Amino acid sequence: MIALYSYWRSSAAYRVRIALNLKGLEYEIRPVSLLRDGGEHRQPAYLDINPQGLVPTLLDGAVSIAQSLAILEYLDETYTDFPLLPSAPNERALARQLANVVCCDIHPLNNLRVLQYLENELSLDKPETDAWYARWIHDGFGAIEKMLAGGDSAFCVGNTPGIADACLVPQAYNARRFGVTLDSYPRIVEIADRCNELPAFIDASPEMQDSADVDRA
Repeated sequence: MIALYSYWRSSAAYRVRIALNLKGLEYEIRPVSLLRDGGEHRQPAYLDINPQGLVPTLLDGAVSIAQSLAILEYLDETYTDFPLLPSAPNERALARQLANVVCCDIHPLNNLRVLQYLENELSLDKPETDAWYARWIHDGFGAIEKMLAGGDSAFCVGNTPGIADACLVPQAYNARRFGVTLDSYPRIVEIADRCNELPAFIDASPEMQDSADVDRA
């Protein structure tokens, strides 16, 4: 049985839930609250599993993997049904490029620990942290929109959802949650909305997680 240590609102964990669902894999969610008791991810029990103290962590038998992109590529190489990466090298590169804009350039600047640092250590108020958040969404989404412009595929790369879509949808979810206007990114919105009509994406969404109601913040 595959187990995923996950926080319901973590966009990194959200990506992996999408991928597991697309591949039709059975898995157990092991909730890790980033808020309760100062953050369960900071407790020794979880640090023994993931020394970085971040979610997600995937357990597959004796295999333990952290970092969402590493997990996505592991799943694609290990469970080959429903590939997350296209077969053509140029399309694989584009899919990775899009995924990396989200995972390496947008998300690290906007995740919870960064926002908490801005608020608690630098004493920024909410309008200032919201402006910080929006700044990096617009920077990354502006680039992604140009990369996707002119394409007529149903999803980011091709006509089936893949690794790029699994990364884009959680970031679009977060942008909307923080009130970032996405009117300038019609192609992103089109693709995200199409993905969100699919069961794999619906079932992976934060509100569908069992821990959402008890850990809402």
